[in-house]
Amino acid sequence: MKFFVSVVMFFLLLNCFAAAQTLIRDSCKTAAAKDPNLKYDFCIQSLEQDPQSKTATSLSGLVLAATNNAASKTINVKGIVETILKSKKYAPSTEPALRTCVKLYDDAYGSLKEALMNVKSSDYKSANMHLSAALDEPVTCEDGFKEKHAKSPVTNENNVLFQKILIPLAFTNML
Repeated sequence: MKFFVSVVMFFLLLNCFAAAQTLIRDSCKTAAAKDPNLKYDFCIQSLEQDPQSKTATSLSGLVLAATNNAASKTINVKGIVETILKSKKYAPSTEPALRTCVKLYDDAYGSLKEALMNVKSSDYKSANMHLSAALDEPVTCEDGFKEKHAKSPVTNENNVLFQKILIPLAFTNML
């Protein structure tokens, strides 16, 4: 009897993951078709690597997971910039841009936390506004280096962060 229950539980769990994978793929496909900036393969890879996304049963659940994922990435990128500043291994002319980026990541993180609260209360219009604000921050960070005619040491990280924030924004536009 225990064996039978274990087999049934295994197949139910397997079915849940298959449904989440379909939700992820379908949502990424629709979002990428509507937003040319969203990279379909990145969307799928990002969400399939996230345990919270893999258990989502609805688009709003994916928005929550993706927003949490973006918030974590924001803190990660901020830490990278803070490490660069502490190491003093940068061109002196880029220090103001690096310091500005740290502030921008703080703003992005705050906007993402606001968006999470909005999604939890089904206020998707406000969530969209906060996600849009967060999406501007990695771009603004990069612009700070361009204004100084300097190479950003975090271009790749900002590009990934942009995509990570774009995912829940694109999904919110589908709700």
